[in-house]
Amino acid sequence: MSTATYTVKGMTCGHCVSSVKEEVAEVAGVTSVEVDLSTGLLTVGSESPVQDAAVFAAVEEAGYEVAAR
Repeated sequence: MSTATYTVKGMTCGHCVSSVKEEVAEVAGVTSVEVDLSTGLLTVGSESPVQDAAVFAAVEEAGYEVAAR
């Protein structure tokens, strides 16, 4: 099991969280998605590491962006 954590900018409500979770869950290989609205943290679980670019693209598709690490 692999876990990666990102910070998402721009989320302000529960709908924002749902949008991000929905898009990231569609990334190939992702098995779990947790989003904390108060901190902006996005935690992605997968069987093997998922490419950051795929997660970034999913977050952007939801209308948000991942903060630079």
